[in-house]
Amino acid sequence: MPCHTVLAGPATAVIAGILVASGSGFATVAASAAPTTSVYTAASALATSTPIKHVVVIYQENVSFDHYFATYPNATNPVGEPAFTAAANTPSVNNLASAHLLTNNPNATNTANGANAAEPFRLDRSQANTSDQNHAYTAEQQAYDGGRADLFPLYTGKAMTGGVGAFGTKGQVMGYFDGNTTTAMWNYAQHFAMSDDAYTNTYGPSTPGALEVVSGQTNGMQIVATSKQPFTMSAYSYYIKDGQGGLTMINDVDPAHDVCSSTTNQVMMTGRNIGDLLNTGKISWGGFMGGFNLQTVNPNGTTGCKRSTYSPIVGADVNDYIQHHNWFQYFASTANPKHARPSSIAAIGHTLESDGKTVDPANHEYGMQDFFATIQAGNFPAVSYLKAPAYEDGHAGYSDPLDEQAYVVKVVNFLQQHPQWRDTVVIVTWDDSDGWYDHAFATTTNPSFDHQADQLDGPGLCGKAGATPMRGVNGKPVNGRCGPGTRIPFLVISPWAKANYVSNTPISQASVVRFIEDNWLGGQRLGDGSFDATAGSIMSMFNFSGRAGANTPLYLDPNNGTPLHAASVPMEQTRAAAGVEN
Repeated sequence: MPCHTVLAGPATAVIAGILVASGSGFATVAASAAPTTSVYTAASALATSTPIKHVVVIYQENVSFDHYFATYPNATNPVGEPAFTAAANTPSVNNLASAHLLTNNPNATNTANGANAAEPFRLDRSQANTSDQNHAYTAEQQAYDGGRADLFPLYTGKAMTGGVGAFGTKGQVMGYFDGNTTTAMWNYAQHFAMSDDAYTNTYGPSTPGALEVVSGQTNGMQIVATSKQPFTMSAYSYYIKDGQGGLTMINDVDPAHDVCSSTTNQVMMTGRNIGDLLNTGKISWGGFMGGFNLQTVNPNGTTGCKRSTYSPIVGADVNDYIQHHNWFQYFASTANPKHARPSSIAAIGHTLESDGKTVDPANHEYGMQDFFATIQAGNFPAVSYLKAPAYEDGHAGYSDPLDEQAYVVKVVNFLQQHPQWRDTVVIVTWDDSDGWYDHAFATTTNPSFDHQADQLDGPGLCGKAGATPMRGVNGKPVNGRCGPGTRIPFLVISPWAKANYVSNTPISQASVVRFIEDNWLGGQRLGDGSFDATAGSIMSMFNFSGRAGANTPLYLDPNNGTPLHAASVPMEQTRAAAGVEN
């Protein structure tokens, strides 16, 4: 395979005074001394199949593609809200507008939805705080109704009071935001690349999605403690018997042994994840999670597993750390159950084996502030998975698109100020759709036939009857992994990303694993039935030919998601202070 070695050189001029998070608010960071003219990291010297030396996966929560991009690139632009005007020649996307489903929608005309039947409707910026929808494995299948996608109010809709249109009914599930609220996401899509054909690997909520993006596998679950029996229609549970003597996870459950986990329901996974392959290849990597550092005391005095941050938009204190979102805690090889701190900043991303046996106490699992600190120190891991503190992760019910975009912008603005930006890609995607309506249905390629949990094509059917499911960790076809599931946004932000580009190549959460494998590991696969073997490639969103890294940085205002213009903001070399405590 071709090898690219790109060594970081002089930092380019960047905007001084970029806003970065500090505690629960934002503060302007004064310009500091310029970075050294030559910053080298271990990751920069690694052989890769593309010029990319660093991938940062910002893994957000619970958004369908249509929920954020239903009318892209056309926003309503009401007075007093951040305006969005599409660039010339913006490509069309497969959304509600282009599919002519903003009116005469089957969810409004199907009488089975009863009084909750509703057309899609615009959620205003003032309505950013919405109800969490039903996004269980079975409920999402039922909403898609054999591909007709016409029973969302009946099966996944949840109501909350207030708002306009169907906001106060289960028809709220039909709501969507536009570029006056999800402004940053729309601007990133304009300036960089996105997919309108990205799906979860299976139906279901956050924990299966967390596993897919690091392992491509939800089979091979082992129960450590449980108060639940296998799933039935009358008693929703987090697992089913896979038909081969094992178990498949289909809904949320906590990782075993994590000091913050529930004591009644805990599981571990038996397969491998991408961290295992990276460790074998001696490639630096880390999982960085908001709230994971239990030693930090927040401005409101909270600490430990109960650290919280107040969101004025949600109007509540929200726990920073949510254990059932923590990808790598489900695997014994990559877990840090007691949230041990790294021995030093230099150790972040690395497995230290000075005595041939022990590893650094953190075992690649860190707090969010560790990500900023290690990059500031010139120790940028090759692979970084980021999970925002919960109030900024976008999950309806305790987060919102405004807090979410502030976090994403903070991270991207920060990274663009460093020399290594020239060989970095930021992937922004989501763990599940939250059950929000999305009109696009992907034909089932991996069927499942659990007589209770699978309901897409009738009782006990998800996929064509008689088809063979993919094998699980034991090498035999297993149930509980029906997919592709629901459509999610997927953004690629990088100097190497195509500009204002929309990819129609079918991809999934496991496509992130595939990219890492292809770029650093020579195409090695996890095996054991992982979706990485069949996941689509994200390469269509890059341009690795012609002028190197030609796509210029895009700095956004974290509050409004609008571009910061050089004409009004002083320009000079700076390194943003990373006073982030989450």
